[in-house]
Amino acid sequence: MKLKAIVHEAEEGGFWAEVPTIPGCVTQGETMDELIVNLHEAVEGCLAVDIDHVSLLKTDQILEIAV
Repeated sequence: MKLKAIVHEAEEGGFWAEVPTIPGCVTQGETMDELIVNLHEAVEGCLAVDIDHVSLLKTDQILEIAV
């Protein structure tokens, strides 16, 4: 999966980034390298879904896909 992130320079120094296709997916870093690491973690966290609290019927199926 490839996602586009918009990287901004922070007024107080460092960088912050947002992923427009994932509302609320925002992170920051003091350096570009740190920002990239944090961006990967932010996207993984935003896309992680806890299905333990979802009610499933016996006929329902869980399907994982890679895009």
